[in-house]
Amino acid sequence: MTTRNIPSAIDLPSSKQLRNSTLIAMAIAAVILGTVVLPAEYAIDPTGIGRALQLTDMGEIKQQLALEAEEDRVVDSGIAPIAAAVAVPAAAISQPVQIKAPQTQQAWKDVTKFVLKPGEGVEYKLEMDKNAKATFNWTVEGGTVNYDTHGDGFGRNVSYEKGRGVPSKQGEIVAAFGGNHGWFWRNRGQADVSVTLKTAGDYSKLFRN
Repeated sequence: MTTRNIPSAIDLPSSKQLRNSTLIAMAIAAVILGTVVLPAEYAIDPTGIGRALQLTDMGEIKQQLALEAEEDRVVDSGIAPIAAAVAVPAAAISQPVQIKAPQTQQAWKDVTKFVLKPGEGVEYKLEMDKNAKATFNWTVEGGTVNYDTHGDGFGRNVSYEKGRGVPSKQGEIVAAFGGNHGWFWRNRGQADVSVTLKTAGDYSKLFRN
């Protein structure tokens, strides 16, 4: 015959202990949500930890790919795009386009060349202070690219300008806030393309993201 040990009331957790355990679990879940899930999935980084762990970069790429996929779906279906079709991160800033043609010719600070294979994308950013200005000129050899000129920093995001099937672009970026501002290009063609990016102005460094 088997004897089972039934716990007494004193061995069971009290209501207060259960409540405390629930609150602790909720707090841990909130921390994980703010430092890992939101930056990695939606490029929303309220604490700045996601950027330090490079999770926000992952989220930005996911959002960019989702946007491109939706744009391709709209083009393929032949219907007019709907503004609400793609989710925009809550931290995105509604900002007027701040890209304009340069006034005079100047020596370039950096000249970067790279090749994009069919379907491949790449992102280059300028580290800039708020209201800093940077002049740019990029050209494509062998085809055209889709591009998105945007900025991010400290949980903030802004889209300046974007286009599809563009062979070249020049202008000036005025940073809406301190952070990283630049371009994402993708080759949607069937052959390799060569891109040359020339930049100059008020930025501390140019880097590939």
